[in-house]
Amino acid sequence: MAAAITRVFDLLKYSLEQPQQEFINGKIKGKWLNYSTEAFCEAVDNLSRGLVKQGINKAGRVAVMSHNRPEWNIADFAANQIGAYQIPLYPTLADHDIQFILKDAEVSVVFVADEELYKKIKPNAEAVNPDIKIYTFNDVEGAENWTSLIEDGKKSTEINLDEYREKIGPEDILTLIYTSGTTGTPKGVMLTHQNLVANFENSAVVMPEGVKKGLSFLPLSHIFERMIIYLYLFNRTAVYYAESMETIVADIQQVKPNAFSTVPRLLEKVYDKIMEKGKALTGFKKGIFFWSVALAEQYTIEAGAWYKFKLGIARKLVFKKWQEALGGEIIVIVSGGAALNPRLARIFWAAGMPVFEGYGLTETSPVITVNHFGGTMFGSVGEVIKGVEVKIAQDGEVLTRGHQVMKGYYNRPDLTDEAIDKDGWFHTGDIGELVDNRFLRITDRKKEMFKTAGGKYIAPQMLENKYKESIFIEQIMVLGENKKFPSALIVPNFETLKTWAGRKGIAFTTNEEIIKNEQVLAKYNEVVEAAGTGFGKWEQVKRFALLPKEWSIDGGELTPKLSLKRKVITEKNNSIIEKIYKDAEDYKAPN
Repeated sequence: MAAAITRVFDLLKYSLEQPQQEFINGKIKGKWLNYSTEAFCEAVDNLSRGLVKQGINKAGRVAVMSHNRPEWNIADFAANQIGAYQIPLYPTLADHDIQFILKDAEVSVVFVADEELYKKIKPNAEAVNPDIKIYTFNDVEGAENWTSLIEDGKKSTEINLDEYREKIGPEDILTLIYTSGTTGTPKGVMLTHQNLVANFENSAVVMPEGVKKGLSFLPLSHIFERMIIYLYLFNRTAVYYAESMETIVADIQQVKPNAFSTVPRLLEKVYDKIMEKGKALTGFKKGIFFWSVALAEQYTIEAGAWYKFKLGIARKLVFKKWQEALGGEIIVIVSGGAALNPRLARIFWAAGMPVFEGYGLTETSPVITVNHFGGTMFGSVGEVIKGVEVKIAQDGEVLTRGHQVMKGYYNRPDLTDEAIDKDGWFHTGDIGELVDNRFLRITDRKKEMFKTAGGKYIAPQMLENKYKESIFIEQIMVLGENKKFPSALIVPNFETLKTWAGRKGIAFTTNEEIIKNEQVLAKYNEVVEAAGTGFGKWEQVKRFALLPKEWSIDGGELTPKLSLKRKVITEKNNSIIEKIYKDAEDYKAPN
């Protein structure tokens, strides 16, 4: 009988029942670091004892600032099995946010990955509290290495960790996760052991049999990937961390994973690169390629025998190579963090790599709904997981309650009362609808919807998702609050644009110069007009500006889960936006 799991650290005892040689694995500086189940659990216990020797125990505060690697998990489990609150810090956080979190959460110990992050955290920690202890995973000159705590723990055999574990209940706080602060001061989301245990147990429907290896590259600092890792352990799936976003292709080829989790933007990039290769083909091969893609766009789960026969041919001739590009052994891909284009989902399913889209927020641990083999609807974010309720408010907002809802915002009972009403419903801030009283469809963020000067409501995400179907568009933000019409800021896919320009005999010197070219502007006008045909006239983008530089997390325009920071993007491009509307002062809005 498997060990009962009521607290997150119970996963360790559960995992020791069926130990693995490659349990948690990471690629550091080009080399794989493999922890067996026994070695991992031993390191966790020794680090826990080392933290106890430092005075950390129940309700203590331990922060981790690191990219994905096994040590992140060791520090996580070491803290949570002695009852300390684990506080993840995004490596890209601004100094003022770091200082706010260290102070608000009353952090005592911080683990950081390397020299770069040590130099980032040290002055901020000293500004908040010089007594904050900092330990590094890598060897950093002048810094204390985390192995010193592990060595202390090895010697401290008198510390009985079971005494600490027994004092921790399912309703005790596991972690404080601070939101990215796109709309002001970060808020500390209090999630309990019960929140996460119930979430990964009831999200396990997304993992079919046979998933033995999972590749991870989304940040563990975000609750989505962290929950996925717990889910992998619950599913007895070995975890492999990619070294970086730049090495994903090589790491996939080495690991040959059965599963990975992602955000839609990365799938879009994979698809765009495949399409570029398809366009470079000639003759019969090119014809077969685009016949296969067109067939894939029509994919349905209930497809008939004739369609399946044709799809079998397409998979042998074309899609087998797509599968090989992702390691050749993919069973399932889990997508979250943003809306997945239904067309893209159909194509990946047709290619033999099912993508299951889910939905949730940091405040909901995170999963509320998910598609799975037992129930999938393209264009939806899936069915409500067991133990969770969803209802749609009169204004269209999605409300939810159940085991997944946070304990509240740390030190902010006022904000907690705003988010969770007296009946226990958490207000998500998203607009959606229930299809067939079963599948949830999200249409937009409540706060991101805007009204034009003509009184028409615009849902920007729906428009953006449609426009991003074009291989010419890398990123787009639709705007136009209180304006006569919607406009857009567009970052071109410069690789696609360069190829197109070459075919047209247009010299490509720099990004800044190419976006001024009249033929290029005319091409993007065609792309924008074509993509907007399915929307009402008042919704269609009437003017746009091309930007030379991609938005990024480091640049401050994207959140760690790659969502647009609309306020930041608007402020940075204010003069461009003003020019869009000044040049169109005589424009008359459509009815």
